[in-house]
Amino acid sequence: MNPIVTATELASELSGPRPPVLLDIRWQLGGPHGRSDYEAGHIPGAVFVDLDAELAAPPGAGGRHPLPEPEAFGAVMRRAGVSADSPVVAYDGGQGWAAARAWWLLRWTGHADVRVLDGGLAVWTGPLETKVPDPSEGAFTPAPGALPLLDADAAAGLARSGVLLDARAAERYRGDVEPIDRVGGHIPGAVSAPTMENVDKDGRFLPAGTLSARFKALGASAAAEPVGVYCGSGVSGAHEALALEIAGFEPALYAGSWSEWSSDVSRPVATGPQPG
Repeated sequence: MNPIVTATELASELSGPRPPVLLDIRWQLGGPHGRSDYEAGHIPGAVFVDLDAELAAPPGAGGRHPLPEPEAFGAVMRRAGVSADSPVVAYDGGQGWAAARAWWLLRWTGHADVRVLDGGLAVWTGPLETKVPDPSEGAFTPAPGALPLLDADAAAGLARSGVLLDARAAERYRGDVEPIDRVGGHIPGAVSAPTMENVDKDGRFLPAGTLSARFKALGASAAAEPVGVYCGSGVSGAHEALALEIAGFEPALYAGSWSEWSSDVSRPVATGPQPG
């Protein structure tokens, strides 16, 4: 299944016999909170999901956006109307990171039919509504493990034995700046692969062939071999994981990412443009 859907395709599906459950995941790092934007206007029928509170556990040793407990995540999805057999489409304001986080969590917990609106709300030309829907309770029971997940040790190993991509901006990878975490730099052996280079100027993903060529140039030699990816806290990394899936790879996400890695003073840190 193609993990992304165009605005035209989504509009057609919403008027069809089996419309998807819509999740509005508008979010920005550091705010403002996306709920006010949702209440001002959203795609008809969409349910707002709070990334910080509902798609992540509280910040701590596991990083700034640790994975939520599966039971808690399942309850959020059921309240949104998600069942095991219901198609789901997630969207955000246009950057794609937050929607990709919802996509990855649903896929990781066993939901097979979930996609991201390519380009987000910014490309939607259909109607918007302010009415907050009250969907019927869904019947989704999460079963974690359907997608590969890395911990810190596995990420470190993959950086040496295979390919570990760093989805953050290149200046954070190099350690030139670090506006959020304890120290700048990257996991030794990781390759810089900013996820914003996976999309065009409108925030839409590049064609699958173009993405495949990009990842192969970065060292991902075979689609059947897992490729690891991490970011700052597991959000933009999910966006790169989505790009990898579009390209035909099997991405493994290090969800704790740099916020977890850098908080442990015993972990080595590489700086500069080379993997190290």
